[in-house]
Amino acid sequence: MKRTPFTEYHIQMGARMQPFAGFNMPVEYSGINDEHITVREKVGVFDVSHMGEFWIKGPKAAGFLQYITTNDINSLYDGKVHYSCMPNGRGGIKDDLLVYRVDPETYMIVVNAANIEKDWDWCCYHAPKFGLEVGTELCNASDEFALLAVQGPYAFKVMQKLIDVPIDKMKFYTFKKLDIGGVKNAIFSTTGYTGSGGYEIYVNNDDGPALWKSVFEAGEEFGIKPAGLGARDTLRLETGLCLYGNDIDETTSPIEAGLQWIVKFTDNNEFIDREFLLKQKMEGPERRLVGFVMHERGIPRTNYEITDEEGSIIGHVTSGTMSPMMKTGIGLGYVRSAYAKNGTGIKILVRNKSISAEVAGLPLFKKQ
Repeated sequence: MKRTPFTEYHIQMGARMQPFAGFNMPVEYSGINDEHITVREKVGVFDVSHMGEFWIKGPKAAGFLQYITTNDINSLYDGKVHYSCMPNGRGGIKDDLLVYRVDPETYMIVVNAANIEKDWDWCCYHAPKFGLEVGTELCNASDEFALLAVQGPYAFKVMQKLIDVPIDKMKFYTFKKLDIGGVKNAIFSTTGYTGSGGYEIYVNNDDGPALWKSVFEAGEEFGIKPAGLGARDTLRLETGLCLYGNDIDETTSPIEAGLQWIVKFTDNNEFIDREFLLKQKMEGPERRLVGFVMHERGIPRTNYEITDEEGSIIGHVTSGTMSPMMKTGIGLGYVRSAYAKNGTGIKILVRNKSISAEVAGLPLFKKQ
C-alpha cells in the first residue's frame, strides 16, 4: 500500500486510517462532523496527495486535450484552471478532472486517484494521433507530487501569512507558482472540492513535510484542524459536487449528470462523443442527476431506490448522508427526467420504509 509524504503525521495525530485507491489514507481525526464544521466555519487541511497528475507538453498539447476532454481548452489562459471530463467513447465518463494551463504548450491535468492507471492508458492510447511522445511530452508525474487542500473561510488568512505577495486578488480557479513558507515554486491554486473556498498546494514530495508544518503553525490561531476523507465526502455532497464511482462513471453521461456546463459544443472542439452528447442535449436525457433533501428522519444510502409519491420506482440514490450543517438527510440520485424539477416530491426507500423527500437545487447547503 502506498504512503503519502504526510502519512506519518496522520498516524501521529490519531487519524483512523483506511486503504483508499491503493493508499493508506486518513478517514477521520476528531470525527467527521467536527472536521466538516471546522471547514465550513474556520479552516481545515486535507491530504489529497493520492490524486494523479499528468503533464502534457509541446505544440500538439492543446489539440490533444481538446480531443480527449469536453471543456474548451481555448478558453484557458496562462494561470487558469478549469473543470472538465474525459468521455469514454461510449457516451459515459472515463473520469472528471482539472486542467491547468501553464503556457500555450504546457498543461497539467489532475485526475482521480482510483483512475490514474486507466486514465494514463487512455491518454497513451490517443497520444499517437497527435504525435505526442510518451515520457517526454506526455508524462505521468503522479508519484512526484505532495498535495494539500487548505479549505474554509480562514484559508486566505492562513496562507497569506506564508506568502510574501498579495493573494487576495487571485480569481477562483486560477494558480500561480509561489514560494510558500520556505518551499520554493509551489503551485498555488484557488481550487478545492468542499464548497467553502480555499486553496490547493502542489509541491515536490521532499517539500511536503515543510509545507505541512508551516501551514499548521500559521493556522493555529485560526483553529486549523486536519480533516479526512469522510469530511471531504460530506462537504462535497452538501455542495452538490459529483463523486466519481458514485454519481458519475463509465455508464453515466455528463449531460445526465448535470455537467453540461463543462461540455462545450464550440466550433473546432471535436472531442470524443461530441455527436452523441449533442444529440442527448438537444433531445434531453431519459434520466437526470438531482439533489434531494429528506423531510423525515432517515439517512439515504447509495443504491437505495427512489420512488414517486405513489410508490413507483423512478431512480436510485448515488450518494447520501446526514448533513452536518442542515441536520437532515441529503443526497444525490438519478431519476427519470419528468421528476427532476426542483420541488418535486419523491420517496426514498430506507430499509424498506418509504421516507418523504424533495428534489432540491444545488448546492443543497446554502450559506446564510
